[in-house]
Amino acid sequence: MGQKEEKMVLCGANAYEKKYYFNHKFAGIPKSIQDELHIICVLFTEEIGGIFTIEFEEDGNVSMRTEYAPDDFLYDEIGSGLLVSEIRRRRQEMFESLRLYYRVFILHEDVGDLLEEDA
Repeated sequence: MGQKEEKMVLCGANAYEKKYYFNHKFAGIPKSIQDELHIICVLFTEEIGGIFTIEFEEDGNVSMRTEYAPDDFLYDEIGSGLLVSEIRRRRQEMFESLRLYYRVFILHEDVGDLLEEDA
């Protein structure tokens, strides 16, 4: 059996409970980015339904995950994939900045090494 990759949830929204969650470990992220993440998550669940989360993978990459209840016949599976792709494309720069934030402030990697890696 392979090892399960650990992920850390940054934020998410739940259409069933009408709730939004932001992980306070990331309180250092600028308020404007926190607000943008809030809008992305809530609008996703309003349009598609289900539960939507933005997470950090072990290596710092940002991933988006969506799930839904088995009896949720209104969940838009096709729209879900399309909207995730659109969010990734439109917010690519923000997700890259979040990846760097995670690697520097959570994983405590050296900023100089990361900038050389991306050059």
